[in-house]
Amino acid sequence: MMLEGNSCLISRSLPSSCEPESQWAYLSHEVLNGKRPAPEDAEAEDMDEVDCGGGKRSKPPSPQPHTPDISEGHGSSRHVAASGGGEEHGNGSSLIGAIGRDLTINCLLRLSRSDYGSVASLNKDFRSLVRNGEIYRLRRQSGVAEHWVYFSCNVLEWDAYDPYRERWIQVPKMPPDECFMCSDKESLAVGTELLVFAMAHIVFRYSILTNSWTRADPMISPRCLFGSTSVGAKAYVAGGTDSSGRILSSAEMYDSETHSWTPLPSMNQARKMCSGVFMDGKFYVVGGVASNNKVLTCGEEYDLKRRSWRVIENMSEGLNGVTGAPPLIAVVNNELYAADYSEKDVKKYDKQNNKWITLGKLPERSVSMNGWGLAFRACGDRLIVIGGPRTSIGGTIELNSWTPDERPPVWNLIARRPSGNFVYNCAVMGC
Repeated sequence: MMLEGNSCLISRSLPSSCEPESQWAYLSHEVLNGKRPAPEDAEAEDMDEVDCGGGKRSKPPSPQPHTPDISEGHGSSRHVAASGGGEEHGNGSSLIGAIGRDLTINCLLRLSRSDYGSVASLNKDFRSLVRNGEIYRLRRQSGVAEHWVYFSCNVLEWDAYDPYRERWIQVPKMPPDECFMCSDKESLAVGTELLVFAMAHIVFRYSILTNSWTRADPMISPRCLFGSTSVGAKAYVAGGTDSSGRILSSAEMYDSETHSWTPLPSMNQARKMCSGVFMDGKFYVVGGVASNNKVLTCGEEYDLKRRSWRVIENMSEGLNGVTGAPPLIAVVNNELYAADYSEKDVKKYDKQNNKWITLGKLPERSVSMNGWGLAFRACGDRLIVIGGPRTSIGGTIELNSWTPDERPPVWNLIARRPSGNFVYNCAVMGC
């Protein structure tokens, strides 16, 4: 079931002396311009401090060692930002020209992605760097990424959570379309985009570069209940079922730079309700259901270089049932983890012996209906569990995180908010 370089972009009208085409409000404009945030921004930041379900959060999120931050001694980054304060009316290239393009970009790469909205408001050249996606391509090449969690608990509505700044961000509402008026949707995040798939041949794309939704091209073979994963600007999908109910073995790759789909070789086994991950440079499809509701315990590994699939027997044994959700799996640092929703266990996959090892328990208040309504995702170096308790009058969505190590899981509650529904869709965008 995620915003940015405009992920910090939230559209609203602000009195400004900027060029007319720059009518945007940036959540963190005060960071670079030294301005006091508008009331709406203060409210967005304060949402995190309010206990929406019974008290303030007791612990901050665990530190992220690879998170770029202007407070980590990068004085040049602050200088670049501060020196641009008066450039709004001048020549758009004078600031970058005076500093030098390479040095400017090097400084920008060290900023948090939350600050890119402020950067884009400085002048046309900075805005171009952010809004054409160049800064994110350079971050990807440099191995820099921050991960935000995007999820939907209501039809057509999405929210994002930034674990680095500990705040919620409201994503614009999806355009109304009858194909999206139910909770049966698929989603994935790739590059700077969030893709949402309806049961019909309709796909909507949310871009953090423009903070807006647009219609996107459907897959070559539209499907639902498929396995998917993404790495960098590429996404991979396999299996699922088509509009006539036929279970598929076909696979495709999506390039978020060109917005195009490319067919891949088909899997050895047709399957739906499967899950996908990217690990050790390969695409894995795990579990699923074949024809006649036969539960599959085998997985398949796709080698991107050889363009071939390999069956791995018993890879998902014990992780899935006919009536339950697809396997809840995630990869952190090339290690595969699973949430066993029936026993509320966290497991780790032993690659050498092709078996699952129980590490400990899921968060105590992670509630699901046979796995439905519970999200289990990788978020950088952490595992994130999104779910919460339900009552007859409503419920709470809680985000818990754990950084895997050699010890049993100790979950840290990083955020919560009230919600009348389960988590329908969730995806993590790293860029």
